[in-house]
Amino acid sequence: MNILALDSALSACSVAVLADGAVRAVQRQAMARGQAEALLPMARAALQGAGLAFADLDRLAVTVGPGSFTGLRIGLAAARGLALATGLPLTGITTLEALAAGTDPAARRGRTVVALIDSRRGDVFMQAFDADAKPLSEPASADPAVLDAVLPAGPLLLAGDAAPAALDLLLKAGRDAELAADSESPDPVIVARLAAARPRPDGPVTALYLRAPDVSLPRAPVLRVS
Repeated sequence: MNILALDSALSACSVAVLADGAVRAVQRQAMARGQAEALLPMARAALQGAGLAFADLDRLAVTVGPGSFTGLRIGLAAARGLALATGLPLTGITTLEALAAGTDPAARRGRTVVALIDSRRGDVFMQAFDADAKPLSEPASADPAVLDAVLPAGPLLLAGDAAPAALDLLLKAGRDAELAADSESPDPVIVARLAAARPRPDGPVTALYLRAPDVSLPRAPVLRVS
């Protein structure tokens, strides 16, 4: 299966191309703004680097949130536009599950994995996973001050851009917690691998916001497939 995965949910813009499980191309750039102009050119460059065209793909994948409202809208608009133009099925992967699955399996052993995203509104988006990165809870928002009370007992492995601040709070509360390496934003390769393991989607892909946006809607990017 050939998959193109897109992510612009947090503070990076990234794409990956997998062909029969092998990583053929990855492009990644840290950016808080400008994803609308960068995402599709990055996708085309990744496909070119992989020696593939859109016609060679079997599926598209995209992160659906939670995360930045603007970034999510850009990523979803790009992915939906490509799916419409190419007829390819589109699989949505939550940002939280991508963060959890992207942690080192050895580091997860014996620990509950907690994916944490800064909402930029004083709370965090969070979800707990077992050592195999399978969900233990539903995605939710929480005040960082109550993390000790709401998280499962036992050793924790924290991932996501809100993980460093959460680590400080949990250590002060006497919890056994560690920070996962290189886990601030989703790895598009992980997004592609998660999508490849899912059945063919049969419905629309929608965003997971967890809270209403407080910004005006930006203009969606103009999509052209060549």
